[in-house]
Amino acid sequence: MTYQSPISPGISFYEATIGDRPTYAALTGPTTADVVIIGGGFTGLQAAHHLAASGKDVVLIEDARFGDGASGRNGGQLGTGQRAWVEESEADFGRDNAKAQFAVAERAKAHLLDFATAHGIEADYRPGQISAAHKQSYVKDYRDHVRIMADDYGYDHLSFLDREQMAQKLGSTRYHGGTYDAGTGHINPLKYLVGLAGAAAKAGARLHENSRAHGISSSGGKVTVKTDYGDIVAGKALIACNAFIEGLEPVTSAHVMPIRSFIGATVPLGDDSPVIPGGESVDDSRFVVRYFRKSADGRLLFGGREAYTSDNPSDISSHIRRQIAEIYPALENVEISHSWGGSVGITLSRRPFVREVMPNVTSIGGFSGHGVMLSNYCGKLYADMINGGSDDLEVMRNLKVGPFPGGDKLRKPLLFLALTWFSLRDKF
Repeated sequence: MTYQSPISPGISFYEATIGDRPTYAALTGPTTADVVIIGGGFTGLQAAHHLAASGKDVVLIEDARFGDGASGRNGGQLGTGQRAWVEESEADFGRDNAKAQFAVAERAKAHLLDFATAHGIEADYRPGQISAAHKQSYVKDYRDHVRIMADDYGYDHLSFLDREQMAQKLGSTRYHGGTYDAGTGHINPLKYLVGLAGAAAKAGARLHENSRAHGISSSGGKVTVKTDYGDIVAGKALIACNAFIEGLEPVTSAHVMPIRSFIGATVPLGDDSPVIPGGESVDDSRFVVRYFRKSADGRLLFGGREAYTSDNPSDISSHIRRQIAEIYPALENVEISHSWGGSVGITLSRRPFVREVMPNVTSIGGFSGHGVMLSNYCGKLYADMINGGSDDLEVMRNLKVGPFPGGDKLRKPLLFLALTWFSLRDKF
């Protein structure tokens, strides 16, 4: 019987490539550890691996199965830098700080690829990232961005694409120009996650799926995590729940909120398809970003639709197919072989949330759609902090991340109104 995640809708194409995922037994009783981690995505598993490898006794619990959250169901694009362009970071923090943020993100990119190599994880990495302007008025910003990245940040992998070059790269005339990034690429995120969990277990971390945390408290130098199977008592705790934080810890809940994002995979398009002939990944300039790429077997994996509630739509495929047809009219009737969704943790400033939310308890999340490499790296940085310090984690900790307005009752309705208004701007 095909496994259906209890926390995310649809069966992903990634699940089809993995087959039967390894399973990890649920927690069976109370226990103690040096560090307890709540959440089995990229952040939690990276932290578990590096802490266990350094000799710490680590127990990690996950509500569902590893890969059921965003880490195993996302678009697989690494990107470059933070989610905000360096120009925006300079405006908010100054150039020196913006450069520090960019350097952290570049180390995050290298860490992900190096970790995969070191642990023999075959995650279908393919190079190349295209960023496309869906409005003519944005083209100058893209051209200027290439110059700034080369001249001020020493990043020479970026080149400008005019409208004709963009059409050749994408096999579509929908976009007005943009950039090509030869210094990054995309992966199959579930393959990476399965390999990461295996590496963490091999290092000695105690990993438990289907083990929900119901509460967390800190007192007397100890942290207690409550579960259905008894308490976990540890010296330190990492909350790495991202979009699945509601009801567990109020400070993180006020700063990180979930939205739903959806992806569809077409049947293989064939070797003669004009769609993204170079096999790069693509993102565009919409507020509700369209993100798409070719899989190793020639499918178009296309994401774009968002929902600002926790409801699961009854039909994912038809909405995704309409968005595909806006960019590739010849594919308006293409067969969608897989369609799925998941919850993405976002923050008000779209910057990661890294904070000590109570004594000995650190919370990390809110990567806002830019978490493939940053969430991995932040898990490592948390382990570095426990083992003696981490300048890079301090850079992330010092980002401006305020709470969503409205308090417990109005936070979600206000978010819905704001995001709906911003998404309407994409059309005008």
